[in-house]
Amino acid sequence: MVMYVNLCVCRYFVLDPDVGQLQYFVSEQGRSQKARGSLPLIGASVTASDEAPHMFIVSSANGELFKLRAVDATEQQQWMTQLQACTRRHSDSSAKVSFIFKSVAEWRHLPVDRSKAPSSFLQVMNQAEGQQKSLVQSIESLPMRGSLSCLDHDLLLLKATSAATLSCLGECLTILQQSAGHDRGPPSGESNTDTLQTPVPPPDPEPAKDQGEDGMEVISPEEEVMDSDDNTEEDLGVLDDQRSVILHLLSQLKLGMDLTRVVLPTFILEKRSLLEMYANFMAHPDLFLSISAGSTPEERMMRFVEYYMTAFHEGRKGAVAKKPYNPVLGETFHCSWEVPQDRVCPLRTETNPRTNQEVTGAGSDPYRVRFVAEQVSHHPPVSGFYCECAERGMCVNTHIWTKSKFMGMSVGVSMVGEGVLYLRDHGEEYVFTFPSAYARSILTVPWVELGGKVTISCAKTGYSANVTFHTKPFYGGKVHRVSAEVKQNSSGTVVCKAQGEWNGTLEFIYSSGETKVIDTNKLPVIRKMIRPVEKQGRTESRHLWQHVTAVLKEGNVDLATEHKHVLEEDQRSDERQRAANNMPWKPKYFNKEDDEWVYRNPLWKTH
Repeated sequence: MVMYVNLCVCRYFVLDPDVGQLQYFVSEQGRSQKARGSLPLIGASVTASDEAPHMFIVSSANGELFKLRAVDATEQQQWMTQLQACTRRHSDSSAKVSFIFKSVAEWRHLPVDRSKAPSSFLQVMNQAEGQQKSLVQSIESLPMRGSLSCLDHDLLLLKATSAATLSCLGECLTILQQSAGHDRGPPSGESNTDTLQTPVPPPDPEPAKDQGEDGMEVISPEEEVMDSDDNTEEDLGVLDDQRSVILHLLSQLKLGMDLTRVVLPTFILEKRSLLEMYANFMAHPDLFLSISAGSTPEERMMRFVEYYMTAFHEGRKGAVAKKPYNPVLGETFHCSWEVPQDRVCPLRTETNPRTNQEVTGAGSDPYRVRFVAEQVSHHPPVSGFYCECAERGMCVNTHIWTKSKFMGMSVGVSMVGEGVLYLRDHGEEYVFTFPSAYARSILTVPWVELGGKVTISCAKTGYSANVTFHTKPFYGGKVHRVSAEVKQNSSGTVVCKAQGEWNGTLEFIYSSGETKVIDTNKLPVIRKMIRPVEKQGRTESRHLWQHVTAVLKEGNVDLATEHKHVLEEDQRSDERQRAANNMPWKPKYFNKEDDEWVYRNPLWKTH
């Protein structure tokens, strides 16, 4: 029967009652080939929807769902009846599923006595943990091959779902204990350190690097060419065989577990390094340079907020969530932008405070914005990057420590650290932080949303801003929402408010009553200039990862994994050699000052 997925794509669906799966194909003729996707019906729910006529939703136990639309009401009821019957049959016959959730039901009906709840809940949790471990042991004791193997899709799903459910219950227990004034230690027999249940390969590699010079590497403009790579990823879902790999990995993880040392499958990799993704946050260098053109402290802070809120959409291009390459220790990335001076026109006539002459910009050489990034630490993974425009007297120094954690059916990445924008001609420094990123729906079509509150402050002027990236509520609500407020600290006066979507339309409302609307999708992108791979140093990102990138573009995941393995072995070898020679790693462009990484030759030191 032909129905509609997400109201717009026509697909051919088949219900397989024997295995309890709803499968779909591109067309009826495509049934002879492998299904494009499937939904397990064990523990699933089937409900009508008023989102569109004759529509209903099939939601699996792992959070994956299909939105389907039948031709008419009769066909809708037939499908819902058959799906519900199939769901009940397979759910009732799955004793292993029921005993895992038995503890959930017991827990839900416990008396809510705050003085007694923590110990009672802990007892139920210990029972559930024991049952979950028994389930895992039973599955893992099955043979690798045969009619029922330990790699069976449904059993892997069962392992992942039970582990995620148990972890979520533990998180709920923690919240209840905190509200009751109790602290819960780790379950018996476990430490506070999260570990995988099975051995994990060593972390990403670190090849040997050239040591040396201070200051930004001088790259001739003649060597750089316009970047032709738009970094767009195909918006494809996770294939069935790939889903099994992910399920196997998820079944070994615990909620809140640090994923730094977990090697993820190659097929989820994005075809660029994390260092290059940071550079793509500068896709609107004209907005960046316009900050210094503000004639008042208030105007400069508001321009900074406008730049900041529009900086994320190009760095996270495409709807599908993929993971950039983990930069290896000492990896670097260089690029620059040429910005026509008339793109940085001030709101009113600007006077250069050094020469006291009016700045016109017409017919002048373009401004040049230079960028360098370096992976300064591998454990923890810390990246430093520095961006400078000497003509405008501006530079940004930033260090970011990425901390990834497992969150059940999503992955959260915290960007710990801060950046400092320096405006030489005004003697001002703007300190800012970063939002967290979340990869949602990792078993279906992964997508990224940003979340958390970030701050921007200038101690000299007394202006500050709070920017909030709102995550989507479980029910309803919009995605990618962001809001901001700029105020003068001493008076508490709010001078600007903003709201909208960080990858869509943003509206700014100023205290003067004026408004401004910015559509990030219509903002002109200034492409970066970069040296061709053959002219890059061996530790520069695109040169280092060129073979992995090339075969990923061809769709050859196995060969990409082999090339990645070569980099890993090179890094381990260099790490062993440094340890044998008692030579600690020394970054090329950044120095560590207290807990921060600072570029060795920043603009504020040289001018």
